[in-house]
Parts: sequence; C-alpha cells; structure tokens
Amino acid sequence: MVLKKFSILITTKDRLRDLRLTLESLKYLISRKDVECIICDDGSSDGTFTFVKEEYPTIILIHNKKSKGLIYSRNRLLNMTVANYAISLDDDALIISNNPLKKIESYFQKHDQCGILAFRIFWGKEELKDLYSSEHPIRVKGFVGCGHVWNMKAWKTIPNYPDWFVFYGEEDFAAFQLFKKRLEIHYFPEILVQHRVEVKERKKNKDYQLRLRRSLRAGWYLYFLFYPWKLIPKKITYTLWMQLKLKVFKGDLKALVAIVQAIGDVIFNIPRLLKNSKRLTKKEFEKFSKIPDTKLYWIPKKNK
Repeated sequence: MVLKKFSILITTKDRLRDLRLTLESLKYLISRKDVECIICDDGSSDGTFTFVKEEYPTIILIHNKKSKGLIYSRNRLLNMTVANYAISLDDDALIISNNPLKKIESYFQKHDQCGILAFRIFWGKEELKDLYSSEHPIRVKGFVGCGHVWNMKAWKTIPNYPDWFVFYGEEDFAAFQLFKKRLEIHYFPEILVQHRVEVKERKKNKDYQLRLRRSLRAGWYLYFLFYPWKLIPKKITYTLWMQLKLKVFKGDLKALVAIVQAIGDVIFNIPRLLKNSKRLTKKEFEKFSKIPDTKLYWIPKKNK
C-alpha cells in the first residue's frame, strides 16, 4: 500500500456543473499514487453522488443524506484523511499553477512552525492570461477556505472547526487556535487558485440575506470566543454601525433583517460562546494584531 502524502478535499452540494470543471482540472493530480481525493457530498439532489461514483471511481466519496453544512463537512474530510498535507478546495475552484505538490512539500519541510499555506486567489470567471506575481511568502493572520493546505500535524493540535457556525468564520477560528499554539499561517503566492465567483454579483443572489446573517454572526461569535473583554463592545458597535451606514440607511431592507437575525443568533448562543472561549490576553492580542492581514483577493496587473 502506497502512503498518501497529499489529500485533495472538496465539499459540494448541488453544484455538479462547477464540480465537473474542477475535477477535470485535477485529473493529473488525482491520478498520482501519492495523492488521494476525498469528496463530501452534502445532501445533493442533482446527481452529484452518482456522477462522481461512476466517472471517478478512485475518488473516496462520502455522503451526508441530509445537508449538514459546509463546516461540518470540512471536519469530516479533515478527520478522515491520513495524508501529510490536505489541500482544501471549493467545488468551483481551480488550481492554476503547475507542479503545486512539490512546492507545498518543500515549503512545509523548510518551515516547521507553518501550519497552513494560504494560496493566492483570483476571484472571477474570466480566463486568466497574466499569472505572474512578484509577491513573496509572508506570515499572515488567516486564510481563505476555498484554497489552502493544512500540514495535518497542525490540524491535529487544535479543536475541530465549530460546525454550529454552519457557514463562515471557521478559518478565523482556526487562525486564533493556531496562534495560541504558536503555529503560523503563511501566504503562499507561488500557487494560484481561481475561484470562479463574481463577488459583486452575490448581492443579487437569493441567499444574499442568509449569507450576510451568517457572516455577521460569525464575526461576532469570534469576538466573544477570542477577543479581550474590553474590546468586544467597541468592535460589535463599530461593525453594526458600518452595516447600518453602508446598507440599511441606503434602503437595503434585507440587510436590516439579516442584522436583527444575527443579533438573535448571538444572544441565543451566548452560553455556548462563553463555554468555548479561548480568549487572548491583552499582550497576545497586540502581538496578533501586528501580523499582516489575510490576503483575500489577488488582482493581476493589467498589461499596458
């Protein structure tokens, strides 16, 4: 039996068209003997399970008969793999860079304190022509869920993602946990991922209100779990005011409903938040704040 160095982990639900493209792009990696690919089908009803089972028989396929949420599914995948390094991709994300596995292994071997590599991510559906970046690897606060890789030794030192968040916030949760363990997250621009999403169009989607609700409450959950007590009222007040100023006062009534729902979620979960808190001290928070921010978006330079 060949031991697996790398695992490619994908959670999907009712996005077969996107998943087809992603798996097609990954064929040259999935076929390697030192690579396993595990997919969690989170209750799809569009034939995803049958498609993967028939077209990709070497892929390890698990299935939630009833949807359990993105974070629950990611926990299942990470706790199932036996590989050294676990690449997490969204079902609509493509690895654009060549020979990513060699680069990943080499970097981790040279940086013992690095628990996660956060990839360079382009958000958009258009074809990328200029892939070059002059950026260099640096330590950052966090990572993006659609394109990163875990050193599984690091994953095993921290608690699972909080599946009761359902969607959003798990990356920052892990970032704080790693910081407490003196482990680092590094931005790794050598590997480029294209996340086939038009961010500006999300406001038009049917799930806009739900996404906003979950995004807001995840941020507030994290304040109660990790921030020093004195900072929490100020941070919540500021984020609440910005949502009102930028959305509600401009007539976005869906945002108002999402805000009220998010506040209710926080109140309901206060006992859980207090029980699971792992608060940073003032000195720890000051040190964490000095780490460069998460690299969320990469924009290629336009040719002159």
